[in-house]
Amino acid sequence: MCESLSGLREALADLAAGFEPGQLAPSELQEALGQAGAIEKLGATLAGLIAARLAQLGKPSVARQEAARSLARAAGTTLREAQRAIGAAEEMAAQPELAAAARSGQLSRAQAGIVAGAAAANPAATAGLLAKASHVSLWELAGEAARATAASGPSWEQARRARSLRSYTDGAGVWHLHAQGPPEQGARVMANLQPIADKLFDQARSQGRRENPEALGFDALVELATSGGGGMPPAEVVFRVDAEAFFRGYPAEGEVTEVAGFGPVSTQAVRDVLEHGTTFVKAVVTRGVDVTGVVHLGRRPSAHQATALGWLYPTCAAEGCGVLTDWCQTDHRTPWAEAHFTVLSQLDRLCKAHHALKTYQGWSLVEGKGKRPFVPPGDPRHPRHAQRAVQCATGPPLEDSSRMPTAAQAPGQAFG
Repeated sequence: MCESLSGLREALADLAAGFEPGQLAPSELQEALGQAGAIEKLGATLAGLIAARLAQLGKPSVARQEAARSLARAAGTTLREAQRAIGAAEEMAAQPELAAAARSGQLSRAQAGIVAGAAAANPAATAGLLAKASHVSLWELAGEAARATAASGPSWEQARRARSLRSYTDGAGVWHLHAQGPPEQGARVMANLQPIADKLFDQARSQGRRENPEALGFDALVELATSGGGGMPPAEVVFRVDAEAFFRGYPAEGEVTEVAGFGPVSTQAVRDVLEHGTTFVKAVVTRGVDVTGVVHLGRRPSAHQATALGWLYPTCAAEGCGVLTDWCQTDHRTPWAEAHFTVLSQLDRLCKAHHALKTYQGWSLVEGKGKRPFVPPGDPRHPRHAQRAVQCATGPPLEDSSRMPTAAQAPGQAFG
């Protein structure tokens, strides 16, 4: 077996030594990138399986730690990532679907670790997570895994016990900070940072400077930590809560209790924030309230619509993009200059890059709602092709009176 691995390494080394990307035709680049990515994933899977076998030799706790260190050195990764890779490899023995996907080059080390963790708590969720892994961002996959884990039983206490704050300075002299804990607490931290980041953004723009949103987020963290947040308005956190789950005390199958953009929480956590927190809370209560019916005549979304958008789009609406909604822009599918009213069902949240592609190069989300593919003008799924097909079949469009708000959709009727 070692000879086979050695021969494979030598073959790849020979290929890499003479490889020149410029020799690939533009039409071949995407396929070549996919093949190279699959090779990298396969290598990570093999390394994880070998390390998992190494962890079985000797005293369990000592052998597992030493196996993780060996994998971290061999793969050039962190000890934490190596530990997760070993856990994923161990979970493959009990999850044939997970093993098949990893052994075929479909999962990276990080993806395998996320799916394996959720599979251990909720094996029934494995197939759904594997189906999503190929077209969603790593951040979104982690969110889906968290929901699957929460559906299998209470997870808030696990998050509370795992809370931690670590900092270190890397070899380049860059300081890093890592924090983890219950999602509702993370939401409160980020909500307190947002108004400071907005203020810093306005200052930079007034001075003619363009700053990366993540850089402004760091500056906001420094200001919050060094000033104590004095004079800042209360933080705003948006909960999505199924009414039945809230009053019952726990979510049943298909019901959700979560912080928009941060993942599932217990209903007790929601009650605690409502009863004892200083945070300004907005809740989107589903079932019995159709948030897609919110309409008003202004260009910007109303307060109710903004709250609903924060739930509908915790990240950029473009499939595979994990930019948080706090850094996204509201997009009207039908330009406001044409419609002269704003209806929630015709709004999306797009990050700056995807919004620019739509505005200046004609890209668009495919028809539908929620996360969906973002395609160029020539793609047959582009909405403009669907509109042309309808016009060819029905003739020139008549004046569409349905685009005007009805009495039932007048301002002030947002939530019935």
